Amino acid sequence: MDVITTHVNADFDCLGAMVAARKLYPEALMVFSGSQEKSMRDFFLKSTGYVLNFHRIKDIDFSAITRLILVDCQHTSRIGKFAEIVGRPGLEIHIYDHHPETHGDIAPTSGEIRLCGSSTAILARILMDRGIEVNPTEATLMMLGIYEDTGNLTFPSTSVDDYRAASWLLERGANLNTVAEFVTQELTAEQMSLLGDLIRSLKNVTLDGVEVSVAHATRDYYVGDIAVLAHMIRDMENLQAIFLVVEMGSRVHMVARSRVPEVDVGEILREFGGGGHATAASASVKGLTLIQVMEKLSGVLCARITPARTARFLMSTPVKTVSADTTIAEAGELLVRYNIHAMPVMQDTTMVGIISRNIVEKSLYHDLGHLLVSEYMHTEFLRATPDTEISAIQDYIIGQNRRFVPIFENEQLVGAVTRSDLLRYMYAGLRTGPEPLYDLAVETLPEKRRGIEGAMARHLPPTILRLLQEMGRVGDELALPVYAVGGFVRDLLLRVENVDVDITVEGDGILFAETFAGERGCRVKSHAKFGTAVIIFPDGFKVDVASTRLEYYESPGALPTVERSSLKHDLYRRDFTINTLAICLNRQKFGQLIDYFGGQRDISERVIRVLHNLSFVEDPTRVFRAVRFEQRLDFHIARHTENLVKNAVRMNFLEKLGGRRLLTELILILRERDPLKGIERMASFNLLQYLHPELKLDLETRRVLEEAHRIVSWYELLFLDQPYERWGVYFLSLCQGLDSDQFWGACIRLSVPEHYRDKLLESRKRGEAILQAMQREIGRGREIRKSEVYRWMLGMAVEVLLYTMAKTDDEEVKKHISLYFTHLQGVHRRIGGEELKRLGVPRGPLFGKILDEVLSACLDGEAVTLEDELRIAGKAAKVLMHQ
Repeated sequence: MDVITTHVNADFDCLGAMVAARKLYPEALMVFSGSQEKSMRDFFLKSTGYVLNFHRIKDIDFSAITRLILVDCQHTSRIGKFAEIVGRPGLEIHIYDHHPETHGDIAPTSGEIRLCGSSTAILARILMDRGIEVNPTEATLMMLGIYEDTGNLTFPSTSVDDYRAASWLLERGANLNTVAEFVTQELTAEQMSLLGDLIRSLKNVTLDGVEVSVAHATRDYYVGDIAVLAHMIRDMENLQAIFLVVEMGSRVHMVARSRVPEVDVGEILREFGGGGHATAASASVKGLTLIQVMEKLSGVLCARITPARTARFLMSTPVKTVSADTTIAEAGELLVRYNIHAMPVMQDTTMVGIISRNIVEKSLYHDLGHLLVSEYMHTEFLRATPDTEISAIQDYIIGQNRRFVPIFENEQLVGAVTRSDLLRYMYAGLRTGPEPLYDLAVETLPEKRRGIEGAMARHLPPTILRLLQEMGRVGDELALPVYAVGGFVRDLLLRVENVDVDITVEGDGILFAETFAGERGCRVKSHAKFGTAVIIFPDGFKVDVASTRLEYYESPGALPTVERSSLKHDLYRRDFTINTLAICLNRQKFGQLIDYFGGQRDISERVIRVLHNLSFVEDPTRVFRAVRFEQRLDFHIARHTENLVKNAVRMNFLEKLGGRRLLTELILILRERDPLKGIERMASFNLLQYLHPELKLDLETRRVLEEAHRIVSWYELLFLDQPYERWGVYFLSLCQGLDSDQFWGACIRLSVPEHYRDKLLESRKRGEAILQAMQREIGRGREIRKSEVYRWMLGMAVEVLLYTMAKTDDEEVKKHISLYFTHLQGVHRRIGGEELKRLGVPRGPLFGKILDEVLSACLDGEAVTLEDELRIAGKAAKVLMHQ
């Protein structure tokens, strides 16, 4: 059986080429390997596409296929399920493709592969040479393919064959009105919105005399046909080469177009698992965030378009090294710690080899971690010098698939060139262009600076604004860049009041804090290990100060190890993009907003997004922070970030969290304005199991939590000035379905402080007993005296009383507890021991009993005046003294 197919996300060139191939293989079945682009789907809905007799892939008997005809594709990664039969003995594979032949991974037995504007034109020329005719419908479909892939015969890749094929098809009745209808589509509302974002983010830079442009955007939903937007932006801006990078859900989609031979977009996007030819290519990347793809793209562009410079301009120094007597396991820890892929191995001062992460991982897999790195290191490597041309290093790194080139001067290791250094090379401004290509800090333009200064003046208290200006002045005196960072900046942009100021210093943060505190008469608490300090003002106001740093994690859920680093690395270590913003406080740049990672964009779109895919692996507490920020700010967690949360839960990384860290995050959620929303979100991610395996958000627990929210709001309006832990009420309500042993287990898991744990447990037991007693008495119809209520509840924790009110659905019980708060606990007797002595009562145990009876009378309304209390005390004394 013959089958004609093409790549997934088929376009009109795929359709036209399949129709043409069917003329060469009349018995073949036409089958799409996967989905089609939106314009293709619209075509099948609106046109005569239904008469083409396409077959569904699920109806194909793959074991019966003897010849596979592929059009517009040479890669197994792009043909879906058909990739499973490639390589089957006896299977013929005929390929007709206009992409470069050298990069295909399927070996054809026949067909034709050559550079051309469209695959349809290749097949049309074969039909012409063989004298095979086509009808008007077939001619129209083939014309659609040629027009789409050549941009109406205007792309630089358009060949003479494309023009000849178009002429031949026009002679055979191709309908240009139909072609125009489907090739020139009106943009949808989603495409128009995306187009606006892409144009606003467009960044141009000149690399080696070639202008390259990159635009990026983010959507939580799929927007089809972004290739159309690439053409529009290219034509509107008259660009030489453009790359669109759009994050949609859990994937990052890339489309590239080039008019110049210096930028082979097919080669570049193959680095991302995509395909195409020199002038048009695309890729779909899974497992990386937009930020990571943008960084990788910068590195690839830098490597592919390299000026004639030497290693001296590119190398990084000093180089992290490892001695030859280091074990493989120890080397692996260092590679992970510094997030690098290779390290030189040194024998004293001589470099003797390179140990790579790949070799380490394989050695550890085979339980060889105890051996020395010298046993398995690479001993052959390029010995470059500072004067080695970058082109030679590029050929070595790309041609031999290496990541690391050592640089020697007089036999001494003085530096190294890695793929990451190519990216840093662009950031360093050594290109001919005025700006780096990858720079999401578009908000640092002067207009934005003035806007931030205005927002600071309008929305910050004058004392805070003056404080920030003073800190900038001290930074200038110490030659230290100083920034306000994190939630303070985020809330300023959101117009939310927040005077919790966090300061980051590029340099010695402790020196800055001590200098500032010395001028202002403040105290300083510092932590040298982490490079952090707290400035404590005379009135108790505090400002946190930190040195810019990077963090690495020894294992998932572990506390981070800290090293000094740059502002960008400091911001990159943070949890979400919305918390990566910084405002410069130094005088010359005061108010300048730093936004490396699109935080301002995500604030405007109200999105919670992580910076990299291992964020929740390195610090699982960020899962709870994502929930908290989503509910507090009324944002939504981005789809890809949500998938990473679910993956962290599925991989059980949160099980490794210490109880204290877990409790801290839980308390913060329970202190929010409406904790139930956060608890519901936690339940949707199956996070409650990490508090206790039996914890569930069932209907009864939800009811108690809702009632607790109402009760807490009521209590706080009483202004009783009684200290209590608001979160404790919600914690008790959340755990209402757990028995005493289970509740104790939850407290132990969360490392609840012992004194508070004991208080909650005992009060909880007592509260449940009192609740049963009150309900029993009410059920009997007996009126409960106020003095009974008082003595039941005296000494019980406020949190437990409020929880008890929330848990019961008996309104009488609620009234008794509310009466205790509003009236009974404020009742006091007037008389004391002196009055009893005047009544002739001897000092001793009788004092307490008599005073208790007087208090009960006061509570029950039987003693209103001082005379009433004396009368009741005298009567009680006579009875008790004669017993």
